Amino acid sequence: MKNIIPIWILIACSLSLKTFAQGDLLIAPIRVIFEGNKQIEELSLVNIGKDTATFSITFVRRQMQEDGTFLMDQKFDSTALEASPYLRIFPRQVTLAPREPQLIMLQCRKKKGMAPGEYRSHLNFRSEKNYAGLGMNKIQKDTPHLNIEIIPIYGMSIPVIIREGEMNFHSELTDLRLEPERDQTTTLYMTLNRKGNCSAYGNIIVDYMPLKGKPIQVGKLKNIAVYTDIARRKISVRLTLVPGIIFKTGNLRVRYTSPDSSKYSIYSEVLAPIFGKPTGLVILDGTKNLTNIKTEKGQ
Repeated sequence: MKNIIPIWILIACSLSLKTFAQGDLLIAPIRVIFEGNKQIEELSLVNIGKDTATFSITFVRRQMQEDGTFLMDQKFDSTALEASPYLRIFPRQVTLAPREPQLIMLQCRKKKGMAPGEYRSHLNFRSEKNYAGLGMNKIQKDTPHLNIEIIPIYGMSIPVIIREGEMNFHSELTDLRLEPERDQTTTLYMTLNRKGNCSAYGNIIVDYMPLKGKPIQVGKLKNIAVYTDIARRKISVRLTLVPGIIFKTGNLRVRYTSPDSSKYSIYSEVLAPIFGKPTGLVILDGTKNLTNIKTEKGQ
């Protein structure tokens, strides 16, 4: 099933924050949530490479680690709620010419008696190029050496989430510290803690609060998730160098907010006075939660 997508949709996809491109494939949206009575989601694919390419589409498991990476193709906790048994995808393989678009249909079929909670699987897009390497057929004669060609296999995945029942989460920012880097920049490290029965998803925004004057945004990370696999995630934000600012006095305000695509809301916020020398380890002491959000609807 090939679809002709108007050029204005392609332009919107290229500019949208909810697109994901890796290798030769552009995908929008980059995150799918089925909740309430929602049953259908359309995904837009565009081949942004120079050659015709074939992509296979399958459901896989991904388990988040505290550093934000994922474990793949391993045995996970059997109690995890998988979304794939309730999902259908069509088609499962597409062949696209350069700049050719394709619509993919994703359908959710909930079953009666589903346990309340957040179900998650990842939709994986794998390039099916001819990956034949040199192999044994390319062994040079009269030499003991074997030529090996390593070719990367491009693939990407997006989360697909089904929510059943009442969802809530509580987030908290802790363990803040500033460290100077070798390239003369400064990085803010922190722990993003999550409680509740659904994942957290939003932006990290860092503002420098001088003793006098207006706040200045010095750092931002978009689309930071903490899935139900883990209760905390380690975060690092490289701060923007602003002329005249030395992180020695004043405060840093750190907020975990709703993503850009939804109505602005603050999930958690801390204000940290800065103590220390700008050339060494800067300790953020006296951290105080400014908001105490006990329950937030999942994003």
